[in-house]
Amino acid sequence: MRMILAVAAVLYSASAFAQADKPPMVGDKPLVQVKPKGTKEAAAKPAAAPKGKPQSIAARLQACLELDDGTKDRLNCYDAIIPPTPKPKPAKAKGYADCRFLKEEDERLACFNGFAESIPKLPKS
Repeated sequence: MRMILAVAAVLYSASAFAQADKPPMVGDKPLVQVKPKGTKEAAAKPAAAPKGKPQSIAARLQACLELDDGTKDRLNCYDAIIPPTPKPKPAKAKGYADCRFLKEEDERLACFNGFAESIPKLPKS
């Protein structure tokens, strides 16, 4: 009888845990992050120009800043705008277009972040 009560208690608490509105948290982040279907493509290309009016490179770079910093998604967003062409010993970047020559992903992301954050905010039209 005790075994049945123990199994019922475990199953009941597990189902209650699965039904909770908030996901389990580790610090201030969810324990498991699940993206809905189709989000991977949307996250990789959020800076795509809307149909009709083309966006400038500056506006698309700034749109990448809306993604979480330090993530592969943000780097993919930048790389979709300016495809990388790594060089063995690139010169110091003088503009955002020079960031594509950096081989290391972390350096390329930091380079793009620096230039994208220094672009003056463009008015939405």
